[in-house]
Amino acid sequence: MRSESGGAVTAPVSGLETVELPEMPSLSRLYVAAARDAARKLVGRASARVSLPRARHHVAGVRPDLVKMTEYQTLLGETKRDVAPAGYVHTLAFPAAMSVMGREDFPLPLLGMVHLRNSVEYLLPIRYDDLLEVWAWAENLAGHRAGTQVELVVEVRHAGNDDVAWRGTSTYLAKGVYLPGVDKPGLNGQRDEFSPPAPTALWRLASETGREYAAVSGDFNPIHLSSISARALGMRRSIAHGMYTASRALAEVGPQKGDTFTWDVAFEAPVFLPARVCLSITDIADDDGTWARSEFVGWNASSGRRHFRGTIARL
Repeated sequence: MRSESGGAVTAPVSGLETVELPEMPSLSRLYVAAARDAARKLVGRASARVSLPRARHHVAGVRPDLVKMTEYQTLLGETKRDVAPAGYVHTLAFPAAMSVMGREDFPLPLLGMVHLRNSVEYLLPIRYDDLLEVWAWAENLAGHRAGTQVELVVEVRHAGNDDVAWRGTSTYLAKGVYLPGVDKPGLNGQRDEFSPPAPTALWRLASETGREYAAVSGDFNPIHLSSISARALGMRRSIAHGMYTASRALAEVGPQKGDTFTWDVAFEAPVFLPARVCLSITDIADDDGTWARSEFVGWNASSGRRHFRGTIARL
């Protein structure tokens, strides 16, 4: 359902208790707590109750940080404007989602989570001086052939307004974690063949790319920071944040996307740092020549293996 002002109006999530947080949680503290609790969750998962928290976290009085937003725009190649980039809104609200994953009754270990997909609806522009409210909750716990996956949903509204301005659903995989009673699906056929198209851009990502993005996003997940910390969590080297690559592709589409749009991306293979990533963007127009959507794909410049693919579309 849409309101007259253009945003989506949603009823409260059925059956979830609202937990009021006094401020946006600290990601660094959440990661420290996650490291402390990881062993307990892994050891205790065989006897754990397989269910998600029946709670949604709410943070009021949230404002974009103009300095961080400008640094974000510079790093990702976004035009410097008063309207917050969709990827920056994700970083602003991300700690609320992390706080849900960091709960004692969340059945999966937070550290080492792999980002599989992201779907964003940017419904109303969010400016640098807007006062915002953030809601976050988890849903759709499901088996995956490589572990267990879960969706984290985040909604951002302007203070005093029931219309959703920004909604993001992130799908994460707890690799190697198989919860009792959660079915593991089959392969469901072969992955489609990928033939790299002519690239429209070539990214040269240095070893410090993960640390640079962490500095503007606040996401200091150890798998992105160094090869040493990544190996401790089962990766052979540090990997680029999925939202870094997705947000950089979004920036490459340029201002034609406007202020409101949908943005979907699937991550298929990690980008081990350092790396060279080829990107191809295809713009599709309506019959009258107006931009309708852009489809993008990124792949390893040496092996040709696809890293990610997605779509940005006009609302």
